[in-house]
Amino acid sequence: MKPAEQLVLWADKLRDLSALGLHFSDNIYDRAHYTTVQDIAMAMLSLATETPLVEMEPLRAPVFSQPTPLSVGDAAVIDVEGQILLIRRADNGLWAMPGGALEVGETPAEGVVREALEETGVRSEPVALVGVFDSRLCGTISRHHVYQFVFLCRPLNGHAAEVPSYANEVLETGWFAEDALPADLDPGHRVRIPHAFRVWRGGAVFFDR
Repeated sequence: MKPAEQLVLWADKLRDLSALGLHFSDNIYDRAHYTTVQDIAMAMLSLATETPLVEMEPLRAPVFSQPTPLSVGDAAVIDVEGQILLIRRADNGLWAMPGGALEVGETPAEGVVREALEETGVRSEPVALVGVFDSRLCGTISRHHVYQFVFLCRPLNGHAAEVPSYANEVLETGWFAEDALPADLDPGHRVRIPHAFRVWRGGAVFFDR
């Protein structure tokens, strides 16, 4: 990646962080700090694109201050025997696919593979897109509007797992057959997991419609 491209990427990450902070924070000191982050993002983008900073200012309201819906991803890691890897979340005690917020600079598929490794220690690779889900329509309990990408993944080393780096977020992990899923599934995952098995069997990609 060229230096200018890296600067643009960093600027975009700062833009997103500042926009979300300004959108959700009511504290005047926090808002001042997020505005400073926004100023830095604009200056970095101006430098990287050789655009005069004065020409960036009109973008503050329509672009830099506008947070997009949050983007998250789930890894539907299914082995050759048709068992799916699930975690029991520490925050609510419910079972779910490993996943979390996607980061600037990674593709959605890269993000879900990273999240699965961080939460379970299981290395996997993406096989197919299961679908794109809207949190408002698929039973997800969230304070914010979320776009959820689910990818079918295959484990690279069977059920072998490394020490997860985010073990504090997970109470336990397990592999489950489609007809033997835990009763206490997270509501949104209860909707999305059947689509993962459907794609695993060769079905079409899902999108909210």
